[in-house]
Amino acid sequence: MDNRLQEHRLWYSKPAKEWNEALPVGNGRLGAMVFGGVSAERLQLNEDSLWYGGPRDRNNPDALPNLTELRKLILEGRLKEAEELASLALPGLPETQRHYLPLGDLLLMFKGQDEPCTEYSRELDLERGTATVRYRIGDILYTREVLSSYPDQALVIRLSADKIGAVSFKARFNRGRWRYLEKTEKWGEDGLVMTGHSGGEGGSTFCAALKAVNEGGTAQTIGEHLVIENADSVTLFLAAATTFRQTDPSAHCRSHLNGLLNQPYSELLERHLADYQSLYSRTSLSLPGSAELAGLPTDERLDRVKRGETDHGLIALYFHFGRYLLIASSRPGSLPANLQGIWNDSFTPPWDSKFTININTQMNYWPAELCNLAECHEPLFDLIERMREPGRVTAQAMYGCRGFTAHHNTDIWADTAPQDTYLPASFWPMGAAWLCLHVWEHYRFGRDLTFLDRAYETMKEAALFLLDYLIEDEQGELITCPSVSPENRYILSSGEAGVLCAGASMDFQIIGALFGACIEGAKLLGKDETFKGELETALKRLPQPKIGKYGQIQEWMEDYEEEEPGHRHISHLFALYPGDAFTTERTPNLAAAARTTLKRRLSSGGGHTGWSRAWIINFWARLQDGMLAYDNVMALLQHSTMANLFDNHPPFQIDGNFGGTAGIAEMLLQSHAGIIRLLPAIPDAWSKGEVNGLRARGGFTFSFKWAESKISEVVVECTVSGPCEFEAPGFAPVSFIAEAGKRYTFEGNVVINHKQ
Repeated sequence: MDNRLQEHRLWYSKPAKEWNEALPVGNGRLGAMVFGGVSAERLQLNEDSLWYGGPRDRNNPDALPNLTELRKLILEGRLKEAEELASLALPGLPETQRHYLPLGDLLLMFKGQDEPCTEYSRELDLERGTATVRYRIGDILYTREVLSSYPDQALVIRLSADKIGAVSFKARFNRGRWRYLEKTEKWGEDGLVMTGHSGGEGGSTFCAALKAVNEGGTAQTIGEHLVIENADSVTLFLAAATTFRQTDPSAHCRSHLNGLLNQPYSELLERHLADYQSLYSRTSLSLPGSAELAGLPTDERLDRVKRGETDHGLIALYFHFGRYLLIASSRPGSLPANLQGIWNDSFTPPWDSKFTININTQMNYWPAELCNLAECHEPLFDLIERMREPGRVTAQAMYGCRGFTAHHNTDIWADTAPQDTYLPASFWPMGAAWLCLHVWEHYRFGRDLTFLDRAYETMKEAALFLLDYLIEDEQGELITCPSVSPENRYILSSGEAGVLCAGASMDFQIIGALFGACIEGAKLLGKDETFKGELETALKRLPQPKIGKYGQIQEWMEDYEEEEPGHRHISHLFALYPGDAFTTERTPNLAAAARTTLKRRLSSGGGHTGWSRAWIINFWARLQDGMLAYDNVMALLQHSTMANLFDNHPPFQIDGNFGGTAGIAEMLLQSHAGIIRLLPAIPDAWSKGEVNGLRARGGFTFSFKWAESKISEVVVECTVSGPCEFEAPGFAPVSFIAEAGKRYTFEGNVVINHKQ
């Protein structure tokens, strides 16, 4: 089979035995995990807005009255007293936010397919955004194709055979032990409608509707089952909705499906492909591959890598799978990708399958701009906007501050009060500030001043909170208090362990980045001179990064020992990635200290969770160390990747997939330091390859090939006019004035072609 096809195809020679082997499909809002059973198929279903319970005001009224005393205790080093007071006065009431829920299962039970099968294959075609199951029983070849259509907002399942009248099955909805929350009713002789309640005060009602269009044979509903007999082929249409978006989910689902039933499957598929491929086909990556390895099932290829063997084609496949997952879990109009994208089968999922905003949600969107999926970033911006109102309440109620804030988690209702009473993470008011940097990055890549004009007020409001939250220390510097360095602990000289602190390094790095973004935004928009001046004054008073006794970047203002030197969070390197204040060119001493920090983390067992390993890939890429970036890509596959290529925290968490994809892209192109660099962190093992469609800050898209680690040709597409500078191995530095809408082709540093 064509190696290129294998870079875009996950395939397996047997059905999934468990959820972590199933294959995901999604349209941002509606997702399914496809197991690919022979006699029975399970499609585990999710709708992004099905969450337990409704919105609440959880802000603790005792936070503000105790804030002065809490700060005093921290500054005096009375840590146990401070942490005791914080655990009483700061937690949300109740402690927990809302959690994500599965929609349930669609079960298909096939008649006459209990015999052994041959020619079995189960695949996820990343170029088509479809999951397909094929097998032969006797002389009949059965085919099952599943897609989640964004333009038609429906899950579509096509069942066929190469013999007339061979398709017979029963279908039903199932929610296991939680079926008491729902009921299933007949919808004529060819449909079922499941309705129910998410549970909890203020929770949503939901609906999932199924309709069959069969060619040949018969359809009838009996009890909770849809029964198809002797059809030539069947197309199943599934829609789902909740009262988060629809006043009457049942009426909406029925009406929506009725509008699709008369449309041929070929037309539905064509619309799905046109929409999906308009995103997916923008970017491609080819690395040195082997035809022999490319033909193996994906799980066998992964097992070989876990044994220490090389498979660069699998790395390219992993890169493309990450892009696929972002398209499938985050589209305009959907909620953002949560801790599991949209794919979750548990009614009590790990960490509630929420939006964890002290790294994980942000990591989900690291590939969005660079990998040419800027539209997929929009659901995160929508959530940030919805967080502003509750965030203002939290800022005032807890801290007496203007602006808006959020802590280390949020949920479907944009809750901004602290989550849990977990001292290493909960009482950290920097979540909104970090999220707002995604808005700024979107501008930096696209240079859309209209977007910036809309987004500026959001950034400003997050910065306004920080201006009020900062307090003056004895040296006259502006510091955060209380705060933490997510999610590590420090050790005092007395041996006492501490969590709450006055000023963590990450805080000042985030604040510096946000204040700088607001200052630059105000200049570009020509407004807000007074506020810009306040930010410039405050920036000069922030503590500067310090290098500690081991040559490392200090994690706290004091050079404390870390309780866990191999901690999964490496928060004090935020300024290296995703920030850009630490660079090998502008701040070589800090870059060297960042390298020491990483080595210390890794030598102490760091990178043991999937998302942490993915972050480390990006760190090494920014330090332009291709071999160590590559080693960590391999470690991510070897230790933190499951058979279906899902990231393994453990358990499954999708951030590692997105972080890994971003890291691979960052090895190929960087644009954060004022000049665009091609192949800035290329390992020797990738001495040749081709990449198309990576975006750079400034409004440029790059495509290039390389051999013997040198680039021979570069194509630059420009969406805005302005200066463009890039460096590439094999090229002299290139600098030119780009015109919007034009495409430039370079050999060496000479323009050989440019066209509209």
